[in-house]
Amino acid sequence: MAVLVRAGAAPMMWLGFTAAGVGLFLPGLTGRWIGLYAGAALFLITAACVAVVRRSRYRALEAGAVRAARGDFLQDRAVTVRGRRRAYRWWLLLAWVAATVSALAVPAAGGLLLAGAGAGLWLKAGLIGRRESAADVLWWVPVEWVPRGRPAGPRVEGYRTTGPAAGDAAPGGAGRR
Repeated sequence: MAVLVRAGAAPMMWLGFTAAGVGLFLPGLTGRWIGLYAGAALFLITAACVAVVRRSRYRALEAGAVRAARGDFLQDRAVTVRGRRRAYRWWLLLAWVAATVSALAVPAAGGLLLAGAGAGLWLKAGLIGRRESAADVLWWVPVEWVPRGRPAGPRVEGYRTTGPAAGDAAPGGAGRR
């Protein structure tokens, strides 16, 4: 489940930082320094908000988690990440274009906002990983419940659990070493 959360973090952060970098070359309407300060504030606020949003839904699903049955299909980490990124690639491209164009008004702010959303997802995956490590389980979402990769969406009825030795993902959705 944390793999789904973590999969969108890296593309958002890289695209956000590239849009912010492009914005630093444009003077904009407000000037570079005001845009950079506004972007830094937006980065921190967005990262904090994304990290805590839907927290109660995640906890409720974690509390109702049951052990994965033999018939449950739990997807490989690489397949999950690839599917998640494919499902949202056009939205990410549109967000990057919007962040880059917004640099004409407020340099770097839009890019840092997008990067803050990615950092918030990364932080959320880390918090989930700490809870997985404390409970000594990995939480999974059956593949048929998340066609577009929403780990706490309305179609998700509950999580499945396995031990940390199962699968190829470490707690928090990172790759296994």
